[in-house]
Parts: sequence; structure tokens; C-alpha cells
Amino acid sequence: MTRDEPRTLLHIDWTRCDGRGLCTEILPELLTRDDWGFPLAPRHGSDVPVQDRLVDDAVEAVALCPRLALSLLQDQGRPGL
Repeated sequence: MTRDEPRTLLHIDWTRCDGRGLCTEILPELLTRDDWGFPLAPRHGSDVPVQDRLVDDAVEAVALCPRLALSLLQDQGRPGL
């Protein structure tokens, strides 16, 4: 992992999400939303790399998610992330 690669991942649990879209408003640089309000992370699955400068916003999105559908993970150098 190089110094520029994000070390934090925003995990989206779509089974908990009800598409309110608050996370997409807090993190517009990382997330968009589909027609029903569910978050989408272009070029990523359910684990979205978070640049260091956006970690505080990601923490806020996790804290404010009404369905607890978001969590933050630390990338431990796992292959493919």
C-alpha cells in the first residue's frame, strides 16, 4: 500500500439501508444515489475507500445513518482493496 492509498473503508450494508440518502449528502465526493435513494459508489462495491481528508465526513455519515447501514473499517493491507 502506498502512502496515497486510503487506509479507511466505508462499508455499506444494503440489507439495512432504506434509501434516505443522508450519506450521499454528507459524502458527495464518494457516493451518489440511485433512483430510490440508495447509495452507490462508482467503481466500488460495498467497501468504499475513504481518502484521509474525508474521514471526518465519513465518521459523521456513520454516526447519522438512521438504519446503522454504514460502518468504517481499517484496511489491513488485504489483497484487492
